[in-house]
Amino acid sequence: MSITTQTPTVPLGRSGLKVSNLCLGAMNFGESTSEADSLTILREAHEAGITFWDTANVYGKGRSEEIIGAAFAKFGFRDDIVLATKAHGAMGDGANDRGLSRRHLIHAVEASLRRLQTDYIDLFQLHRYDPTTPFEETAQTLDTLVRDGKIRYWGTSTFASWQMAESAWVPRSRGWVEPVSDQSPYNILDRRIENDRAGFLRKEGWGLIAWSPLAGGQLTGRYGADVSANTLPAGSRIDRNKMWQQRTNRDAGAVSLRFVELAREHGLSPAVVAVAWVRERDIVTAPIIGPRTIEQFRELLPAATLAVPETLNHAIDELVPPGTAVADFLNNAGWQVGKLPSIAEP
Repeated sequence: MSITTQTPTVPLGRSGLKVSNLCLGAMNFGESTSEADSLTILREAHEAGITFWDTANVYGKGRSEEIIGAAFAKFGFRDDIVLATKAHGAMGDGANDRGLSRRHLIHAVEASLRRLQTDYIDLFQLHRYDPTTPFEETAQTLDTLVRDGKIRYWGTSTFASWQMAESAWVPRSRGWVEPVSDQSPYNILDRRIENDRAGFLRKEGWGLIAWSPLAGGQLTGRYGADVSANTLPAGSRIDRNKMWQQRTNRDAGAVSLRFVELAREHGLSPAVVAVAWVRERDIVTAPIIGPRTIEQFRELLPAATLAVPETLNHAIDELVPPGTAVADFLNNAGWQVGKLPSIAEP
């Protein structure tokens, strides 16, 4: 099956790997999105040239990876795809069923390969930092996995700047394969990455894969200015998940509604602007779009090429100044740069 609509490609940091400038996130697949609908999205993503796909073993306890594997088996376009997955979270009840130990990482990669129906992973990411495992053990294991051909590149996800520095220094000092990217939250409501991690990314030349560019849907205006635990749309992710409730508050709701007004005043879709705004930041390789439906996927496609007007960029900076935040998207990072209010119960 050939790609009929080409999305621009960009290098992943200073690596030689080229990826589409939008990344398709598969978190919803197998949970709020059925396998049949997920396969439709995956097929259309390939046709549109969005060939950078991101998943994780914990998404649906492996179901997301299984659905991507089913897409490879059904459509036969594995070689067109830059496939990213992650490991760290619990995949069982045992003490060794989580973390970044040699035992768990090797098991996790082999299990992911089976679910994905492939013999290699393009980008393998450490989903979170593991303070219980010496990083030398983790980095040596990743070096071995690259040399064995099971993974091609590796990166981190939602690491603090000092954790990113350790991830770079340890393999460099030992002649092992170094990381090429980090995946972190970055959106108009939480711009704190611009303070110090951005400097590290620029200096080291890592790519940045930005998750939640829509701030969990807040930047579409879905939750309103008076957002509270009692006003959430029934069945929405934020309604079902307390961790997501920690990522919003009334200030974030008011800012989101003002952003929606600004985008519409410019004749633009707020969702498209929010994603394109992230894509245009100089540290970003690709924002992750995580559609639940094919309609959402199609709506976001223009974000690959939209140039956000300068007047709108200035207005966004006034709403949420560079380096600041009105919502906390680092609430499950394992480290803090300042906790913000939320609608979640104490």
